Amino acid sequence: MSNPKPTVAVYKFSSCDGCQLSILNMEDDLLDLAEAIDIAFFLEATRAERPGPYDIAIVEGSVTTPHEIERIKEVRRQAKILIALGTCATAGGIQALRNFANADEYAKVVYAHPEYLHYLKTATPIAEHVKVDLELWGCPVNKEQVLEVITALLNNRKPSLPAYSVCLECKRRGTICVLVDKGFQCLGPATQAGCGAICPVNGRGCYGCFGPVREANLDSLSPILQKLEPYPGATARLFRGISGYAPSFRKTADALLSAHKETK
Repeated sequence: MSNPKPTVAVYKFSSCDGCQLSILNMEDDLLDLAEAIDIAFFLEATRAERPGPYDIAIVEGSVTTPHEIERIKEVRRQAKILIALGTCATAGGIQALRNFANADEYAKVVYAHPEYLHYLKTATPIAEHVKVDLELWGCPVNKEQVLEVITALLNNRKPSLPAYSVCLECKRRGTICVLVDKGFQCLGPATQAGCGAICPVNGRGCYGCFGPVREANLDSLSPILQKLEPYPGATARLFRGISGYAPSFRKTADALLSAHKETK
């Protein structure tokens, strides 16, 4: 008797659903993958639900409510392998901007009755609450990387993912450096590859959607970006964007803002 197919569950936490849509956009590859795995829980794709435990749990989104803290713990209990999918799950995402401000003030401005809201003061990555076995960055994730990760797990090998910056993607595509040639602020030298350098290809600087590349020299990059600021404090804002709660970007932005206050 053949072994049963590995079971996979896909969960949504606080997010825009973009990373789940990237999975669905795998199209023909997804059909092939469905022959090798059993998609037991994926509400974006089907209403069918089969109870855990699961071999692989894929989690999109950050933790922003008390309920999500308890829910992610239950997901962890039900999963042999847990994958944090996308920049919301790996660094808090764009909603982590609340971490640098007063969430209560935001709620009062946006909602007529903020007293009905149940939220946390911060938006945090999955790894701050439970053990994560693998992180896949991106806003949204690269669907080819999702396929590579699942295929690697099925074959009991380490996923082959890029360990270089967006700059190399620009070089491979023959894209002129927007930082050097156009004088645009760009986080490409400090950002993990995976997007295909979509922003520089379209004539604008990288926003750091795929998070910081390992061993990025932010101390060297920051003064270069500051010389190209369209307004004071623009470099700190750039680091505090989509991946702004990632430790190295957060540390750099904090240092820049602190220095800016001292010079006032």
